Amino acid sequence: MHDDAPGAPSLEALNTRWANYREQDQVGSETARSTLRAYVWHGENDAVVEPMLGDLLAEQLQQWLASDDQLKVARSAQAGHGWPVSLAGNTQLSQPLGDCQTGGGSHLLACDEDIAADMLDWLHPDSAPAATSAAEGELIRFDQSDFDAKGLADNGYVYQPEGCDDGSCEVTLALHGCQMNAEQIGETFVQGTGLNEWADQHRRIVLYPQAESTLANPQGCWDWWGFAESSWQLNPLHDTRQGTQVSALMAMLTRLQSSSDADDNE
Repeated sequence: MHDDAPGAPSLEALNTRWANYREQDQVGSETARSTLRAYVWHGENDAVVEPMLGDLLAEQLQQWLASDDQLKVARSAQAGHGWPVSLAGNTQLSQPLGDCQTGGGSHLLACDEDIAADMLDWLHPDSAPAATSAAEGELIRFDQSDFDAKGLADNGYVYQPEGCDDGSCEVTLALHGCQMNAEQIGETFVQGTGLNEWADQHRRIVLYPQAESTLANPQGCWDWWGFAESSWQLNPLHDTRQGTQVSALMAMLTRLQSSSDADDNE
């Protein structure tokens, strides 16, 4: 949730907003939240998003989740602003990796930390890796025009591990950060985070929707402040299940999970 007031976000104000959404049945049920797991990572050297905000997010989640053991908070002392990646297998990316401490470039950081694997192992503790080495899957580009939402790019991506074309594999939804869409860094994010390697080993599809860069949203961010909502709304629903972009993302998941072949999404 986004707070427009200067300084640190007010957790009290955000909790009030969330409580109002809950009363309107715009958040998940208590039962569903009791099964959630959350992973919060932050680089201690981040000069763009202060590490303090990561601490506040963790505190917010602790208030909303049923128990403390549903949350893992991770820190990297030397990492700057971006996504740390393992250096193995990242030689063919369309954009260079950013410096671990200062970030920049593609915002994928050459810290040689496999944050993707650490995160997904935590989020899916019951997902055992394949007993044998998994073959490399396929990255498929699909048309996003069927999902009518302001701010979507023309195309998105799906990573399909071998053996996941029969509808039997679960899905991970991966949202790129600001300045990390394919328009700005090519396929660096969809190829280089480490998510695909984990997906191959655990037979899990990865959906990579894409936001577009526009005058209203030059950095190609996902809508965390309400720009994609109708101008007449007094209270934009961008941070609810009824939000314009969130609804489109859910429709993508529904189509992908109901199809027997990810190619049907092209």
